[in-house]
Amino acid sequence: MTIQFKALPTEDVRALQRGGPDAYGRTPERMISDGDGMPCRHCLRNVAAGDAYLILAYRPFPELQPYAETGPIFLHAEECARAGETDALPEMLESTDYIVRGYGKDDRIVYGSGGVIPTDAIAARAETLFERDDIAYVHVRSARNNCYQCRIERA
Repeated sequence: MTIQFKALPTEDVRALQRGGPDAYGRTPERMISDGDGMPCRHCLRNVAAGDAYLILAYRPFPELQPYAETGPIFLHAEECARAGETDALPEMLESTDYIVRGYGKDDRIVYGSGGVIPTDAIAARAETLFERDDIAYVHVRSARNNCYQCRIERA
């Protein structure tokens, strides 16, 4: 099976970069990167030292419901190109491990699908999860802070 890592949609990111409200109705905060661990969820690369970035609340689900986690993410403050949809591990995934968790068509966690997975095993874990009919997509999240990183879908 082939998988695709998916970045945030460009239209959503551009609205935020232009000062649009985040998931909590607030204007994203603007900061300057020190180059250490500011992964942009649009280009799927780290924000370089000295570059401006945004901190904002993001909910990667279409509507509110009990499993619709909302949390902090980073984006380049200036426009960046969206990462291509590919099976290659995104460059920004530099930690030793991440939470990899499956969600159903109803956008709810599929119990028993989540786990802390070594970074180099993320793709294999996603492929294993996609063998199940009840998994519609997978999230990659920080193993330390549960922050949303990216989405994985079947290709």
